[in-house]
Amino acid sequence: MKVLVLGGDGFCGWPCAVNLADQGHDVLIVDNLSRRKIDIDLEVESLTPISSMGDRLKAWGETGGKPMRFEHLDIAQEYDRLVNLLLSEKPNAVVHFAEQRAAPYSMKSSATKRYTVDNNVNGTHNLLAAIVECGLDIHIVHLGTMGVYGYGSHRGATIPEGYLKVEVPQPDGSRFEEEILHPASPGSVYHMTKTLDQLLFLYYNKNDNIRITDLHQGIVWGTNTAATSKDLRLTNRFDYDGDYGTVLNRFLMQAAIGYPLTVHGTGGQTRAFIHIQDSVKCVQLALENPPEQGERVKIFNQMTESHQVGELAKKVAALTGATLNYLPNPRNEAVENDLIVDNRCFLELGLKPTTLDDGLLAEVVDVARKWADRCDHKRIPCISAWTSTQAKAINKAS
Repeated sequence: MKVLVLGGDGFCGWPCAVNLADQGHDVLIVDNLSRRKIDIDLEVESLTPISSMGDRLKAWGETGGKPMRFEHLDIAQEYDRLVNLLLSEKPNAVVHFAEQRAAPYSMKSSATKRYTVDNNVNGTHNLLAAIVECGLDIHIVHLGTMGVYGYGSHRGATIPEGYLKVEVPQPDGSRFEEEILHPASPGSVYHMTKTLDQLLFLYYNKNDNIRITDLHQGIVWGTNTAATSKDLRLTNRFDYDGDYGTVLNRFLMQAAIGYPLTVHGTGGQTRAFIHIQDSVKCVQLALENPPEQGERVKIFNQMTESHQVGELAKKVAALTGATLNYLPNPRNEAVENDLIVDNRCFLELGLKPTTLDDGLLAEVVDVARKWADRCDHKRIPCISAWTSTQAKAINKAS
């Protein structure tokens, strides 16, 4: 299968591209390398050293992997080049990771809010419009987020995979049943762009019969997969800073360097999680099981388990001997929430979930310890606040 991986230089995109090539697919990575530029703007680097794209591709070839190619292109700004690329490559599928992925970064300033909307929404819409213009039958696999559902209380209800059955009452007292997109409740500008993606997909699927799979992914933890571990130059990102570091990886890194674990608020926030190796496997399964022509957008909940943030911190502390530090929450969210998620679609396709066992947690700690000298302690705190109220609390505590 010929696959374009948009955003294939990023935290999830790179191991996904390598895995697809490892499975024998013809992979072309398309990226504008913006994530590397954001590192420069934030004055922080991945804890693990990241090789240039040229060195990454060379290293992959030297391991004997099926060669991958790279195209430097900004899909949000270079529409004509995107159209020409699709016409020349005629891919069977496009994996769409080319969006600014961090909620805290999207809330950092008016500039980062505007950039997130411009990049994410324009990129998604350009891709959809380009496929229609080209007249090609291309399956889109998009990396969305569990955050489209929101993290308020669902009163114990299970979150379905994208669609919700509702009963609509009529004036005469009768009712009829239909399925709608699950009501969106974005918690940040980043999450809002993913809810807008959903509506774009709904429209283009209905109007132009584009085949689409939307993956509502949980928080990713871990760093490398079996394929990216074959050569040091293939090493994946390990973000630990307050804007891009995911919560569990941050806890494990903090434990590795003896930094108190930063638990924001009560720690009662419940989140969905997935290991990086399961994330890339899910993308592969989605590609290998596309929707039929004319089928509505497939929506999968790409997660394997849910945990309270505070309980995760205690688990990491018990494993490593780290201490906990409770801090003001920079996010404008419920103090506590429940989260019960239906993920049967991937389980039925054969996913064997990687659970949060001590061995894998220790593996991430070992990675963090190996590169501990690259950590800038000043970049660990989360300071990008959702509102002025949160900002005042953070400033008071610092």
